[in-house]
Amino acid sequence: MGEAIRIIGIDPGLRRTGWGIVESLGNSLRFVGSGTVRSDDKAALATRLCQLHDGLAEILHAAMPQEAAVEQTFVNKDAVATLKLGQARGIAMLVPARAGLVVAEYAPNAVKKAVIGVGHGDKKQIHMMVKVLLPKATFDTEHAADALAIAICHAHHRQSVAYRMAALAS
Repeated sequence: MGEAIRIIGIDPGLRRTGWGIVESLGNSLRFVGSGTVRSDDKAALATRLCQLHDGLAEILHAAMPQEAAVEQTFVNKDAVATLKLGQARGIAMLVPARAGLVVAEYAPNAVKKAVIGVGHGDKKQIHMMVKVLLPKATFDTEHAADALAIAICHAHHRQSVAYRMAALAS
């Protein structure tokens, strides 16, 4: 059957970046950990990005995941907020990439479809299904729960031909 693969899901945000780690072996998933990296919203943007970077780097160093998945940014009406989210997302992709991990990206609807079966659903449905799929899971914020959903999505999609090809190319 092979060895379990440790996957970190990351839900990027400038104030709070959620992370969730699962182990995937065949069709089975096991909760490893989750949490939230916070930045000081009174600090300068560069300082906040450093806080996110350092927090995520510490988690990757301690947990040693083998693969990473990050939620894609959606565009909202506030261009400044979208730009800041994009910068936080850049950090969320950079940290695992610098650690040598292949980083997969998933649209929010793909995450929802993988976890609740449909591409549209509310946060409560997602969090409830995370608890069903990972009964031992705990999360301190909705961002950590979302990060676990991203990791679950990646576990379901990682066997696809496209992902295997990307992994071979890196």
